[in-house]
Amino acid sequence: MMAMPGTPSPVEPPDRRCAAVEELETVVIRFAGDSGDGIQLVGDEFSRAVAVAGNDFATRPEYPSEIRAPVGTLFGVSGYQIQYSSHEVFTSGDAPDVLVAMNPASLKVNLADLRPGGMLLVNSTAFTRPNLARAGYATNPLEDGSLAHYRLFPIDLGGLTARAVASAGVSRKDAGRCKNYFALGLMLWLYHRPLESEVVAIEQRFRHEPQLAAANVAALQAGHDYGDTSEAFPVTYQVRPAPVQPGRYRTITGNQALALGFVAASELAEQRLFLGSYPITPASDILHTLAGLRHFNVVTFQAEDEIAGICAAIGAAFGGALALTTTSGPGMALKTEAIGLAAMTELPLVIVNVQRAGPSTGMPTRIEQADLLQAVYGRPGECPVPVLAARSPADCFDCAVEAFRIAVKYMTPVILLSDGGIGNSAEPWRIPAAGTLPPIPVKFRTEPGAFHVYQRDHNLARAWVRPGTPGLEHRVGGLEKDFLTGDLSGDPLNHQRMVEIRAAKVARVSQDFPPLTVHGSPAGDVLVIGWGSTHGSIEQAVDQAIASGVMAGHLHLRHLNPLPDDLGGWLGRYRRILVPELNLGQLSRLLRERYLVDVVPLNKVQGRPFRVAEIRDRIMSLAG
Repeated sequence: MMAMPGTPSPVEPPDRRCAAVEELETVVIRFAGDSGDGIQLVGDEFSRAVAVAGNDFATRPEYPSEIRAPVGTLFGVSGYQIQYSSHEVFTSGDAPDVLVAMNPASLKVNLADLRPGGMLLVNSTAFTRPNLARAGYATNPLEDGSLAHYRLFPIDLGGLTARAVASAGVSRKDAGRCKNYFALGLMLWLYHRPLESEVVAIEQRFRHEPQLAAANVAALQAGHDYGDTSEAFPVTYQVRPAPVQPGRYRTITGNQALALGFVAASELAEQRLFLGSYPITPASDILHTLAGLRHFNVVTFQAEDEIAGICAAIGAAFGGALALTTTSGPGMALKTEAIGLAAMTELPLVIVNVQRAGPSTGMPTRIEQADLLQAVYGRPGECPVPVLAARSPADCFDCAVEAFRIAVKYMTPVILLSDGGIGNSAEPWRIPAAGTLPPIPVKFRTEPGAFHVYQRDHNLARAWVRPGTPGLEHRVGGLEKDFLTGDLSGDPLNHQRMVEIRAAKVARVSQDFPPLTVHGSPAGDVLVIGWGSTHGSIEQAVDQAIASGVMAGHLHLRHLNPLPDDLGGWLGRYRRILVPELNLGQLSRLLRERYLVDVVPLNKVQGRPFRVAEIRDRIMSLAG
């Protein structure tokens, strides 16, 4: 791992034996192993340690797509990458400086990403002939010289861990599972993070299994001591805290932020929150989180299928609750008809799509942005609905609140797009101070005089009436209704009028959007337009292009239907328009259709996010 330019030379530390301390600005670390190796736990705990230290960071967990892939195979590899820094972090990093590989398969899957000269910590215990064969190695890479371009540290994690936990009295199988904590202890030593808080976390996690708690604490301490006493590492590393805005922070994933945002919306509206959902990767964590928050006037319903989940939510909206349903792309396909029902009945409903790589089951644990056109157009009939997209884990909270503001104000279903990268990744989140979030006004009509179901206000929204309110009895449903009374109507002209007014209502949502702002140059060579989880990679790529003399700007869209009213004006200020997307060009198509401009798509559908370098190089090429 190389020090960033301008960092101080190593200095002799006061508390390390024979190891100098090299100060770094940024570090990218990837943990990788079999799905049973506790990789996600190690990554989460290391992230917590750097968060406590005050570093800015971003993570990217990677899970195997197969639920029970054979042990030791390439299909079963799990990964967790974290970039942490003494300055603002935009992504989890292009390439790791350090790779911790727990078996041959994890080495083979991840080695190509490691920087030349990077640090490679390998569990040599796992490099047996059967494991090498499962991973497709003809020879042992720890012995054949193929890793000469890296700083290799083979460590007998299995044997060292077994000796460390012997006195804890756990089974051989459980002892083998403790090696992830040995690796964590070593990494905490290598990057100057204390053990005390991690010991407390272990004791809390295994409070009902004291033997396992003792074994894992012993493994953690043994890993730390190995670094301190083995003299294998001549240099340790330190990253200073990042400057942050004062406030209270916590680590949060996108799915957790969505759940908390929806609870906040419920509190701001002073109405019960109802979630009707069917578990699906990678959206299930929203259901799990909300189920644990029932004391905040939250009702969660785990339905038997996707259709039941959204239809129950529509019923809750009819009854006067803030209604929510969550899913991923395949579930959106099943919910299509019911979304049309919510649009016809003009009830407030938020539909969350945590996108994943498709089609069909596809790669359910991998990232993709391929559901934009489905969100904008994917329903039978003329059925526009507002569409929003979150750009980061922390942004999910704000988007959740905004989605309900729109749904309630305009009496319409709203689609909120996230993706597996945002949903599972974590970053620091500054918790909003109490009282800083404006209330969400909710008004139920209770006056019985001259009530017409589809009588509208200045936003073209009909009144929200709880069933059973005296004098306001009414019916809604999927059959077309009279434009005012709500009676069934088969009149062709009435149908056209209702279709047009529902579309006009959705178009009117844009009156609430704040003015667009561009990061970087306000005019010039290249404008990069993005949406969703490409935000961090684009932001950093634009900064690098500007540093190279290119007049580049970055405009990131939260609102995708309707598009912001002032977007067209920005498009004319640059010579070229670049649109990076993790699909085959869906936003590019929408922009061409709406503005008749020649946009340049940059598309990637590999189940992995953009590298900053991929976008930066394309900006430089377009700038000429």
